[in-house]
Amino acid sequence: MSSEGRSKVITTQRLIEMKQHGEKIAMLTAYDYTMARIIDDAGIDAVLVGDSAANVMAGHESTLPITLDQMIYHAQSVVRAVKNPIVIVDLPFGSYQGNSKEAVYSAIRIMKESEADAVKIEGGKEIIESVNRILSAGIPVMGHLGLTPQSIHKFGTYSVRAKEEAEAQKLIEDAHLLEEAGCFGIVLEKIPAKLGAQVAQELKIPIIGIGAGNSVDGQVLVSHDMLGLNNEFSPRFLRRYGNMYENMKEAFSRYVNDVKNGDFPSDKEQY
Repeated sequence: MSSEGRSKVITTQRLIEMKQHGEKIAMLTAYDYTMARIIDDAGIDAVLVGDSAANVMAGHESTLPITLDQMIYHAQSVVRAVKNPIVIVDLPFGSYQGNSKEAVYSAIRIMKESEADAVKIEGGKEIIESVNRILSAGIPVMGHLGLTPQSIHKFGTYSVRAKEEAEAQKLIEDAHLLEEAGCFGIVLEKIPAKLGAQVAQELKIPIIGIGAGNSVDGQVLVSHDMLGLNNEFSPRFLRRYGNMYENMKEAFSRYVNDVKNGDFPSDKEQY
């Protein structure tokens, strides 16, 4: 997309200013052109091309199987659609853990091939070398702490994280570490609201929550979940703003019936 087409992009600096002014940040996921275009028209601040595409687009049970090539494909589709919001892309599992050279290579590929605005990476102290290396390449980085889905086999469960003092303290330390490294923001997933509020208060960069309470600087949800397209996922933090599964099923069923009954196409729908 031309620079003219994306001249109104919300930048990382704008997100930090929003926090400073007490303006909440609204973020949603998108994985394809059509959905991203609608989200853009709705006035969203930030779009996350999440590795949750592995779940909602491909039907995997976790985010682990999605590849870097697939993430780039989804990011390209989203970037073509949006004009205003910042576009942040998840670095997928296996593209940065334990190898900072691989991390910067992966981040550069995403930025060059999709023309997105930033990348997101899961973890704290254990991946800080990768964060530093990506930042040194001039690529904006958003952190992700709390429930980190790429570590699901380590956790063994999708339950709330950092309820115990030791894990909560590590999360706080990791958040400060990410900020000091130069991350422009952090996603906190599925942690106690009190802890989310503490992190948001202590840090100067925006804290975006998904199941992290109302005292953080913004919220993110998976679009397919909040639209009710995915009717099998109902965590406490999810508010459904639509019932698209039933609406779409009804439309598809009416189409099937009209075709079977010979009602479609009608005389007006023929040449």
